Amino acid sequence: MSDVASSDSVVVMSLETTTAERTDTDEVVLDITEEALSKVIDVRDADDSSEPLALRVAVTGIQGVEYSYELSVDPVSEAADDDAVYSVGDLVVVVPADSIDKLTGATLDLPSNPVQGGLVIRNPNRPNPLEGMTIELTGTVEEKLAQLLTHRINPALESHGGSAELLRLEESTAYILMGGGCQGCAMSAATLREGITVMITEAIPEITEVIDATDHAEGENPYFE
Repeated sequence: MSDVASSDSVVVMSLETTTAERTDTDEVVLDITEEALSKVIDVRDADDSSEPLALRVAVTGIQGVEYSYELSVDPVSEAADDDAVYSVGDLVVVVPADSIDKLTGATLDLPSNPVQGGLVIRNPNRPNPLEGMTIELTGTVEEKLAQLLTHRINPALESHGGSAELLRLEESTAYILMGGGCQGCAMSAATLREGITVMITEAIPEITEVIDATDHAEGENPYFE
């Protein structure tokens, strides 16, 4: 099995088969497109297990400002009592209990770029990278934000080849410029909105709004998805 950082941006992930009390639900946590469903079913059907198999999708941690995931094909009987177990077409899907909230509303899909292969998870949910951290910020609001960008936010974005910097601060509103791999990426707006905004507003209560001031049309891959 493989842990791979992913979100609603295009991130390749592999799908492996493992030989690893089911509770059925009608609620779909993670949806699956027809194209991805066909690929997963091919992997499932290639397994010679005598037991019914399910696709198991779990959130395994945080990488930068996004979740990392693990996908595997396991016996349905191995699902725990509190896991979400449901069907998408002819495929049984298992989402562990501690991943349900993090994956609700997400979609498993093929990459927009067919050369990449693998699968992607397009997830509107973002983790709070500051959870459990103690951050000491000092000085003015602008100085605190500079410290947060330098020591917490940009190290997280660097794993995706991106960066963020303060353009200006107007009262309680911070205008942020996304650079590197984030400029020209359609999903950087979601990263800013769901990830960076949470980090800034929680760490610096004086800032109540964060605005993406990036000219994404000037990026190397404008609006790439």
